[in-house]
Amino acid sequence: MAATVASKCSHLGRSLFGGLRNNFSGLLTTSHESTCSNFLSQQQRTFIQMRTVLKVVDNSGAKKVMCIQALKGKKGARLGDTIIASVKEAHPNGKVKKGKVVYGVVVRAAMQKGRCDGSEVKFDDNAVVLVDKQGQPIGTRVFGPVPHELRQKKHVKILTLAGHIA
Repeated sequence: MAATVASKCSHLGRSLFGGLRNNFSGLLTTSHESTCSNFLSQQQRTFIQMRTVLKVVDNSGAKKVMCIQALKGKKGARLGDTIIASVKEAHPNGKVKKGKVVYGVVVRAAMQKGRCDGSEVKFDDNAVVLVDKQGQPIGTRVFGPVPHELRQKKHVKILTLAGHIA
């Protein structure tokens, strides 16, 4: 892409600017490269939506799940929301088997969420804790940090099982 821009700029520079061709094409190439580097450095962080693969951070037996449906909101799920998911990878002797449809609560999301004190919280990965239909966790342990926003969403049991509350 950069080579295409440079060749067009050199053509333009020769016809309009004469001797300023090299400086002009260098400026356009530099601005194009900086635009691409800014775009690549900013990772797209969106809602947890259909077909999003999430890491399971409890000891229920599942390793990875794929979101089938977010139960709240049209766009998708955020921190503390409940989703319906299908188990894609599982431990061989766990409570949950591969292919089973389960409910889960999103405990870590890559999309940032603003807090009431003005700070923002976002995580490196998307993670979920598996729960039953009543909202009780299937596993007995929760690994990694869990945000305290789950208390507002009435998931206090997950907070008691978590080792670190962020």
